[in-house]
Amino acid sequence: MAKALKKLFGGIDLTWPRLIAAAVIAGAFTAAMAIIPAVHYTSFHAITVTMEVWILFGIVIIMNSRSNMDAALKSFVFFLISQPLVYLIQVPFSRLGWGLFGYYRYWFVWTVLCLPMGFVGYYMKKGKWWGYLILLPMILLTGYSYSGYFSDFLFSSPRYLLICLFCVAAMILYPVAIFEDRRIKTAGAAVGCAVAAVLTVLCLLRPPVYSTEIMGNGDEYTFDDSYSAYLADSRYGDVDIRYLDSIQDYMVHADFRRSGETVLTLESPDGEKTEYALTIERDRYTVTKR
Repeated sequence: MAKALKKLFGGIDLTWPRLIAAAVIAGAFTAAMAIIPAVHYTSFHAITVTMEVWILFGIVIIMNSRSNMDAALKSFVFFLISQPLVYLIQVPFSRLGWGLFGYYRYWFVWTVLCLPMGFVGYYMKKGKWWGYLILLPMILLTGYSYSGYFSDFLFSSPRYLLICLFCVAAMILYPVAIFEDRRIKTAGAAVGCAVAAVLTVLCLLRPPVYSTEIMGNGDEYTFDDSYSAYLADSRYGDVDIRYLDSIQDYMVHADFRRSGETVLTLESPDGEKTEYALTIERDRYTVTKR
């Protein structure tokens, strides 16, 4: 493993043709993960929305560059090719069409920032202790992604396990792979472990809840606060009927705690029951009358 890490973070002959080919492959793969419905709400979809895998790409480019300017230009060109390609490939498959490029503005800002980040990041190759301070923001960004995906994992286990493990491994192994000084390796790995541990505890103390209104009075059924609402399996969360002043009507409110499929039941005061098949995801749901 040590040899593989050393090869990845400094042993690659990163020519311009190889860099361009890698950018095209990365862009095409990311677009595929965005298009294929089967990988949505899984670890493989993470590369389409968050930065942790792209941070790895950037660090690998920097560590295999020959100078500050080489690192800056190669990082910039890699993202300048790969990111627009992600959206371009998706255009024929998206209802937004060319409007999909409206989301590219966010990534274009990061693409431009690759110039100073690549230039400064090259100093990590000097092997000094302050090189870890250059790396630290990338560790923290990866930690930010980890906290989100670990929360998703708690909600949708075992989905998102792979991306959680990737983030933890990245935070710990980046300093181990990049630096030669054992003190920097040890301190960096310890910081990565500490960040992962703290974020894990915080997520466990605040488990994810998806709160939403899932059905309104008059949506195929009439009800008020004399009715009761409940799920067949309480592990998925809680539901109740509430009156919302904003719409001056009754809604079925849900606090979901895990993804999956269950049955929602509305029961009238005289005991008449109406059942709905309910499918829950991290940020969406579907309700179908049975």
